Amino acid sequence: MTRIFVLFNLKEGVTAQDYEAWAMETDIPNVRSLKSIADFQVFKSTGVLGSDAAAPYAYIEVIDVADMEQFGPDASSETMQKVAAEFQSLADNPTFIMTGNLEAGSA
Repeated sequence: MTRIFVLFNLKEGVTAQDYEAWAMETDIPNVRSLKSIADFQVFKSTGVLGSDAAAPYAYIEVIDVADMEQFGPDASSETMQKVAAEFQSLADNPTFIMTGNLEAGSA
């Protein structure tokens, strides 16, 4: 399995309420419905452990991809292209980090 972390802040003028409503109504259900996805979670940062500093990113998405070969076609669907375009209009320069589990030998 491949786990993708998406780190991002919201674009100027986008409110947390607007993004979070869109995430709950559109992003989460659509991504979770893809055949290639094992799980999809969206987290809101609450701070930096041991510090009063704000977290460098407001939101973190965690996408567990069970089938990378199927992920490409899934992400290319008309519905997901629309979801991705909406995400890009809300998120300011998101960073997508692909990972593999050391213990599973997929790193």
